[in-house]
Amino acid sequence: MSSDTYINQLRTILDDDCLLTDQTSLDHYGKDWTNIKQPAPMAIALPKTTEQVQKLVLWGNENQVAIVPSGGRTGLSGGAVAANGELVVALDKMNKILGFNAGSQQIHCQAGTITQQIQQYADEQGLYYPVDFASSGSSQIGGNIATNAGGIKVIRYGMTRDWVQGLTVVTGKGDILELNKGLIKNATGYDLRHLFIGSEGTLGIITEAALKLTRKPANLTVLLLAIPNLDSLMPILQQFQKALDLTAFEFFSDEALEKVMAHHSLPCPVEQRAPYYCLLEFDASSEDILNDALSEFENGLNDELILDGVMSQSQQQVEELWKYREFISETISGRKPYKNDVSVTPEKITDFLTAVNDIVAKDYPDFEVIWFGHIGDGNLHLNILAPEDMPYEEFTRACEQVNPKIFGLLQEMGGSISAEHGVGLLKKPYLNYSRSETEIGYLKAIKQSFDPNGIMNPGKVID
Repeated sequence: MSSDTYINQLRTILDDDCLLTDQTSLDHYGKDWTNIKQPAPMAIALPKTTEQVQKLVLWGNENQVAIVPSGGRTGLSGGAVAANGELVVALDKMNKILGFNAGSQQIHCQAGTITQQIQQYADEQGLYYPVDFASSGSSQIGGNIATNAGGIKVIRYGMTRDWVQGLTVVTGKGDILELNKGLIKNATGYDLRHLFIGSEGTLGIITEAALKLTRKPANLTVLLLAIPNLDSLMPILQQFQKALDLTAFEFFSDEALEKVMAHHSLPCPVEQRAPYYCLLEFDASSEDILNDALSEFENGLNDELILDGVMSQSQQQVEELWKYREFISETISGRKPYKNDVSVTPEKITDFLTAVNDIVAKDYPDFEVIWFGHIGDGNLHLNILAPEDMPYEEFTRACEQVNPKIFGLLQEMGGSISAEHGVGLLKKPYLNYSRSETEIGYLKAIKQSFDPNGIMNPGKVID
């Protein structure tokens, strides 16, 4: 059947102006932040209801046309790439908050709702949606759920999975499922909701979600610490965790700090520069908690775990100090870094960092390594920058050659090749470093059950 016939059929499913075929739209909606392939989708569908999504999936099955679900396209694993004539189903027009229950502190929204919109709505209700990351202003909640997004506050609040109390989904077969229906307690067998959380659009399309909210922190306070070496990381984390309920424990290298200061014309946050830095955030709801934080800071200085530090004195200073961590990705993006988003259990962080630094220094001494991450939950972001005069394709091939060494370390340490960005296209060749062949067999069986014709985001996660 011709593409024109397909387009005409799709127009009967969607409202006017909800099917895009111009080249600008195809390019925009057919890729994510990876830019790893030239986008080449058939068309962009912008449904407004779950029923329209269902009709699109049924149409895809009938015509054996692959479907790529699309949220905010802020992913870094190629999960939203459409390069082979697929139909992109973008949830941009499904962006409404459908309801709020004050008694259960639960919000009901469509999957295309922007994360920041949910955070702002929660704030208006005197509550808090704590899953937060740099792309919260453009990422969509459906995409967050489909990748089980984490971010900067996982140490206190957990991953997206921990906040999802119900889902409406359209399976790869075209069935509409209401999963868990917003219930807090439900002991009726398999919880299919959790199969769709982290499924990266390979089982179906999430169209609505019920999310729980929580109380707002009373007085978020930030400590930025300069530390002499990697061996200081875990002792500092352990000491502060005993004294405080941390909402974040971040880490970055001096190379990262230098680039952020230069790019954004920011002053150095501490008097004494150091090889590495920690950023701690906690809810200082009383004077006693502040005193405990200062006491641990002094202990760290006395034990030579900490060289210098600064504590925020206002909400404005909290935001200023966070810039040194949150601006890193944006700052280095122009250099097209080769990224690895990995995790190990926190007690193995120091050994892993040291081992990877040794590998890169030995095999690629001309490459620049930029480290940052969420140390409190074991998630590290390894960014490798090429020499200015090295062709990007050559640089990428070199990084791919070192991947097996890094992922081999992760395998030995029981870690994950993808902590929060998903598997998508980029990490699929390395999935066996984190999942056994038996596990992958079960994943394929689950995929076959929900998507027997293989039309949902084919080629992502598993073959």
